[in-house]
Amino acid sequence: MPKLSTIFLLCASLMAATDAEVVSFLKKGIGGNPNVSNLQIDVNGKQNLAAMSGWQAYFVTIEADVKQGSDTRHINQNGTYFVNGNVIAPELVNLKTGERYNDTIAPTFNGAFYTKVNRISGDANAPHKVAIFSDPLCPFCRKYVPDALAYMAKYPKTFAVYYYHFPLASLHPASVTLTKAAIVVDQSGTDNAVLSLYKVDISPNEKDDQKILDAFNKTFATKVSVADIKRPSVIKQFEFDQKVAQSVMVAGTPTVFFDGQKDASKNKYKEIKVK
Repeated sequence: MPKLSTIFLLCASLMAATDAEVVSFLKKGIGGNPNVSNLQIDVNGKQNLAAMSGWQAYFVTIEADVKQGSDTRHINQNGTYFVNGNVIAPELVNLKTGERYNDTIAPTFNGAFYTKVNRISGDANAPHKVAIFSDPLCPFCRKYVPDALAYMAKYPKTFAVYYYHFPLASLHPASVTLTKAAIVVDQSGTDNAVLSLYKVDISPNEKDDQKILDAFNKTFATKVSVADIKRPSVIKQFEFDQKVAQSVMVAGTPTVFFDGQKDASKNKYKEIKVK
């Protein structure tokens, strides 16, 4: 689907815009594309921009059927739009600091997403909650995640760490099978499954499930099978993690939320006095 910003104008007259007016405007713009049908847009939340007086970030879900050649693809994606009085824009950049608010603003992390299953270290009542979304074959994740997890695991009274599998299938197809295999061993009671996941040696572009599992089993000394990764309980957990990621508008990895707010620096945990 083409960028939504190319479908409609950056600004429009929306005097004292209401949620309904914002949705109506977006529908007119996006729905004006003849290749888009069955369009549904919902506002999931709003957030004031502290550094940009008068501006609000609108978090929306866009669902539609998009015709591409002879095929029609159903899309369900999130978007962020910025509104200030009578102006709406799909992107907002601070002229003085260069900060691109699309990269730093996200919905507040829902407390219901801090599940026992996703907590990989720390006490549930620790004063700081950290949520990490990661793809084990993402190069930056491989450099960042193991060190960050190992550090916070040393201070369970300070950090409760929650991990959510977010494989970037279009970039690293093999990561989908890897994450499902990790869920299998995690459900069997294996300790530190996530940390070991970053040690698996496999091409990110591999699509053969058996080859991917062979590499996984070599690292974990397990016998996870193709049938295992198709278990209903595994698929349920995998889909839950994707649902959480979509809810808080995760688009890339690693993405970190610190105490409910997106941490663009990914390093706020280093600023905390540990105990």
